[in-house]
Amino acid sequence: MNERRVFARVTRLLAILLLIPAWLCSPGQARRIACGWALSLRFPAEDLSGLTAGTLAAFTAARTTAFWRDRVLIGLTSGHRDAAEQHRLFLAEVLATGSEQAARQRVLPAADSVHVRGIALDIRPREGAQWLEEHGAHFALYRTYDNEWWHFEHRPGEVAPARLPHPGWAVTDTRARN
Repeated sequence: MNERRVFARVTRLLAILLLIPAWLCSPGQARRIACGWALSLRFPAEDLSGLTAGTLAAFTAARTTAFWRDRVLIGLTSGHRDAAEQHRLFLAEVLATGSEQAARQRVLPAADSVHVRGIALDIRPREGAQWLEEHGAHFALYRTYDNEWWHFEHRPGEVAPARLPHPGWAVTDTRARN
């Protein structure tokens, strides 16, 4: 059995053990709380701060459903980024690719990034992203780029957005992306 599966099983077992203390904290929210505690131990570097309230609620509901119903772990690699961090990532990609146009295929400048707005989620592991791609519409979470299996955006009240080839794809839609 590989290491990833062992961690997943341990995380599920831990969540089951945490159900009683979670129920003591909030009987109606025990599954959500136990799931959150277990996943915070599995993904300790995860940072959910800076996400909009709606994005955080949708992500929490999706990962709780995936965890308890389908035994799939969903973690967050990156969510909200401040403008300075997004700018740093963009400049690093410009240096790596040699041009702003090439960089935009992977990273957008801060002014165009929905990570800065707090509605973008970079998901891990791949199984979690696959689950979210299949079930995310129920939570208004959509994969938005062909070249980024991990990138999802919270788009409440919208029909599923057309998936673009990459973040810098020229579109007539003026909403910020990535």
